[in-house]
Amino acid sequence: MAVQSKPVQKLTPFGAALAGALGGCFSTAVVYPLDVAKTRIQASRKGKGKDNLSMLAVLLRVYKSEGIAGLYRGFGATMLNTFSMQYAYFFFYSFVRNHYITRLTRKLPAGSKLPPLSTAAELLLGAIAGALAQIFTIPVAVIATRQQVGRADGSPRNDDSFFAVAREIIAEEGVAGLWLGIKPGLVLTVNPAITYGVFERVKSLVLLAQAKAVSGSKLSPLLSFAIGAISKTLATVVTYPYIMAKVRIQARSADVEDGQDVQPLEPHHKHTQHVGAIRILSRVLQKEGFAGWYQGMQAQITKAVISQALLFMSKEQFEHWALEIMTMAARISTH
Repeated sequence: MAVQSKPVQKLTPFGAALAGALGGCFSTAVVYPLDVAKTRIQASRKGKGKDNLSMLAVLLRVYKSEGIAGLYRGFGATMLNTFSMQYAYFFFYSFVRNHYITRLTRKLPAGSKLPPLSTAAELLLGAIAGALAQIFTIPVAVIATRQQVGRADGSPRNDDSFFAVAREIIAEEGVAGLWLGIKPGLVLTVNPAITYGVFERVKSLVLLAQAKAVSGSKLSPLLSFAIGAISKTLATVVTYPYIMAKVRIQARSADVEDGQDVQPLEPHHKHTQHVGAIRILSRVLQKEGFAGWYQGMQAQITKAVISQALLFMSKEQFEHWALEIMTMAARISTH
C-alpha cells in the first residue's frame, strides 16, 4: 500500500524568527571587526588634523592601539543585540506578513492563486515589523555602541562589561537613556523594510521565472547572496544619513561636538538636552557639505552587504533545517 504523502509543512513565525536570528548572528560574527570600524567612523567627525577615517586605516589603528581585543570590543552585546533584533524582526515580519496573506487569500475566489505582494505592501509590512522590533531591542544596541566607541570624552573605563556600561548609561541619562536614538531608529525601520521588501519582491519574480522554466522552486545560495547584496545596498544608500546621526546620538559624540560638558557617570539633563538627528544633519551639511552625510558609507555598505547577503544565505539553510526537524518531530509523534 502506497504511503500517502503529507502536505509540506510551513515554518511558524517562531521558526522563521529563529532561523533569521541564527543567520544574523552568524553573518555579524563573520564581519564583526568591520562593524567596529564603521561605528567608530560614523561617531567621528572630520576636520583639520583628524585621523584618516578610511575603513582600513581605522582597522589598523584599532589593532595597533588595542590589539585583537579592540576589534571585538562589544562583541557579546552586539551578538545579543543581533539575535534579539533579528529574532524580533523576523517574528513580527513573518507574523504580520502571514496574517496579511491569509486575509487576502480568504477574499479570493476558490481555487485562485494569490499574486505576489506589491512592493508597497512589502515595504509597509517590513516597516511595521521593524518598528515593533526596534522598540523592544534598542537598549542592547545603545550599550553595544557605547562599548564599541568608548566614552564620549575619551577617558578609559575600568569595567567595559555589558552591565557596567548599562549602569553608566542609566547614571548619566536615567533609564530613558537606554532608548537613546529611538526616534531616528523608528525612521530607520524603512531600512529593513526596503531590504526585505526588495528581496521578497525580486525573489518572487525569480521563483516565478524558474517555475515557468521548470528549473526548480528554490533560490540557489549564490542567487540569494546577489539579491541580498543588491537589496541591502539600495536600503543603505537611501537611509545612510539617519544611520550616521543615530550612531552619534547613541555614542554622545554629537553632544561633545555641540559643546556640552560630557562627564562620565554625571547626570546632565539639568541644563542640556541631547542633539536631535535633524540638528546633527543640518550641522554636518553646513560644516562638511552634502558629502558629510555619507561619511563612512563605504564601510557601512561593505559590512552591511556582506552581512546581509550571508544572512539571507544562512537563513534559507536554517529554514531548511528547521523544516526537516519539524518533519522528523511530526513523524516521531505519530508513532
